[in-house]
Amino acid sequence: MTETPAVDQKPGVWRRLIQDAVMPYLGQFLLAGICMLVVAASTAALAWLMDPVVNKVFVERRGDLLWAVGLAVFASFAFKGVAAYGQSIIMTRVGQSILTDLQNKLFQHILAMDLAFFAVNKTGALISRLTTDINSMRQAVSTALTGLGREVLSVIFLIGVMFYQDWLLATIAFVVFPPTVIGVTGLGRRLRKVTANTQAQTGQFMTLAEQSFTGIRVVKAYGLEAYEAARVKVITTTIRNLIIGAERIKAIASPLMETFGGVAVTVIIIYGGWRVIDGVTSAGAFFSFITALLMAYRPMKALANANAQVNEGLAGAERLYGLLDVSPAVADAANAQPLRVTHGEVALDNVSFSYGEGIAALNGLSFTAPAGKTTALVGPSGAGKSTIFNLLLRFYEAQGGKVRIDGQDIGNVALASLRNAIAFVGQDVVLFDDTVRANIGYGNPNADEAAVIAAAQAAGAHEFILGLPHGYDAVVGERGQSLSGGQRQRIAIARALLKDAPILLLDEATSALDTETERQVQAALERLMQGRTTLVIAHRLSTVAHAHQICVIDQGRVIDQGPHDVLLARGGLYRRLHQMQFSDAVSVAAD
Repeated sequence: MTETPAVDQKPGVWRRLIQDAVMPYLGQFLLAGICMLVVAASTAALAWLMDPVVNKVFVERRGDLLWAVGLAVFASFAFKGVAAYGQSIIMTRVGQSILTDLQNKLFQHILAMDLAFFAVNKTGALISRLTTDINSMRQAVSTALTGLGREVLSVIFLIGVMFYQDWLLATIAFVVFPPTVIGVTGLGRRLRKVTANTQAQTGQFMTLAEQSFTGIRVVKAYGLEAYEAARVKVITTTIRNLIIGAERIKAIASPLMETFGGVAVTVIIIYGGWRVIDGVTSAGAFFSFITALLMAYRPMKALANANAQVNEGLAGAERLYGLLDVSPAVADAANAQPLRVTHGEVALDNVSFSYGEGIAALNGLSFTAPAGKTTALVGPSGAGKSTIFNLLLRFYEAQGGKVRIDGQDIGNVALASLRNAIAFVGQDVVLFDDTVRANIGYGNPNADEAAVIAAAQAAGAHEFILGLPHGYDAVVGERGQSLSGGQRQRIAIARALLKDAPILLLDEATSALDTETERQVQAALERLMQGRTTLVIAHRLSTVAHAHQICVIDQGRVIDQGPHDVLLARGGLYRRLHQMQFSDAVSVAAD
């Protein structure tokens, strides 16, 4: 899936938003709705009370009604305040809950996607979906929709008061409002497009920032701080201009409301005043009417702002549901059964695969890795070795042929059971910004303290861990940057040991280490490999000379296989690779 440009609202977004965000909290929304009714009724009551205040108190000078009218006004304000507080608290709780639910749902969905998805979707864009887009949806659901409910009810009640007091004046007043509503609705559609573009640009900004921070060593080594800052400046300037444009669109709603509202009030005052002077209506009824009209102006103006928030939320909803609608290319089959590992034999039969249009990564590749033995995969870069691991772990699906474990087609087994049967240690060790204990425990989250320590001891990591500040509770930092390469590698081996899987994949696990560290890590790897079906990718042939079987891979095919001595005697690509490495080693020693 690629990042798609902003588009207009698709059918069903409102329905899905209500289903996912509103329905789980329907009871709380109903309670908030009751509070809205009280707020609206209290607002209308204040406008209606202007009639007795003017006619009974000021015109007829009824002192006996002074306290009653005054207390009624106070009660209206009190009920309105308490109800507004209740509604605010309820909707704040609901809004934050909706934000949490949507973030969790989207995060789980993204984690379930295949590696091809992550290859074409930038990290920053995905983080933007999890933060900016969902937050705008929360605003639409909790703030805007709450405002819509409260303000719509207030307007309805106030219109009722206006028609009760003088239906003719009310009719005249609302002749001028339809043009305003049409104008504000058009602004909302424009705002949604601008907001969608802003969110897309925010995703690009997050991606660029994440890449710059992750690659800070390269940035500084090449002195490209100014270059990266210039790239960020282009995006942030674009975001600034889009936000200014969005605010300009939202700001237009205010003068529209002010202008048409001013026309309405002016017409009402002139015509209504003439009717009072002419004795057609009372001063109290007119003041009650004009109060209702002026009080209705505020919620109608708020509705214009709520319209803007709703459209901003819909832009986020479109992007979010566009991502949720993407299904992973790798998923369990309808009849998937758990993988049953009896021996651990791995077989690839005429397997073909391509990452895209062009040259195939694997082209009819076949070999069998015997159970409990070590099979090494060697060959030039780009031969397809890492692709084999990707298919074994079902990061991608084979496009032709079969991949089998103990005779079972892994395409028909449950993904969780497949990956539970395989432990992986790569050259690029990934550690999380957590404790040493947590990083080792990733191999088996249910393991106890003793099992974690035993795995660290077997991996040759226990001693250096005890030497760290706080020992097993030491935080390794982002990507394990507080540890050396050898230390990170041994923690990764301990993690694989703790998993205790019957099949082990080693991808250049020692190639980036110095000689002394490599010896320590190699000893740990040998303990890890005992009794397991092991597949090893290695460029340094000396590390796999004792493998039970070596498969020589070139251009996506196995072109030769056998033990080290047999392959050397046979000649071919393996011997050429060995001679080149031996010559390089002699040259380095001579230097």
